Amino acid sequence: MKKASWIILFVVGVAILVVSLISARVAYGGDFLVGPARVAALDGLVPGVGPALQGARATAAAFGAAYGVLWLAVVLGPYRRGEAWAWWGLLAATVVLAAIILLRVPLLGLQAGVATALVPLVLVLLGLLLDLGRLRKAQ
Repeated sequence: MKKASWIILFVVGVAILVVSLISARVAYGGDFLVGPARVAALDGLVPGVGPALQGARATAAAFGAAYGVLWLAVVLGPYRRGEAWAWWGLLAATVVLAAIILLRVPLLGLQAGVATALVPLVLVLLGLLLDLGRLRKAQ
């Protein structure tokens, strides 16, 4: 179960990194959808808003990519060695990520992007539960 656990968490980390790099490519590539409108159309209405939206998306993608790299470093190092703090750290990071993304529903009335929080949350919880025994060994 321990091997299945770190492999699932490794796949999550690779997915975070790849999706973040794709998002950076989209940000720097130019025109993408923001809600129902394209960045170019919004920039035509309010000059300068296009590069600002591209920059915001690029910054989010950069943080996502860095998070993915750090995630992989923890999973392939301390988590794989069986260190209990890594289990708790991965759980805390996932809960914070999911909570902030899910706040879009009550605060913005926006359902889009909820799967972005729920899919990794479910996969990480599955991966962590497969190695729940490490917490008993740490005591």
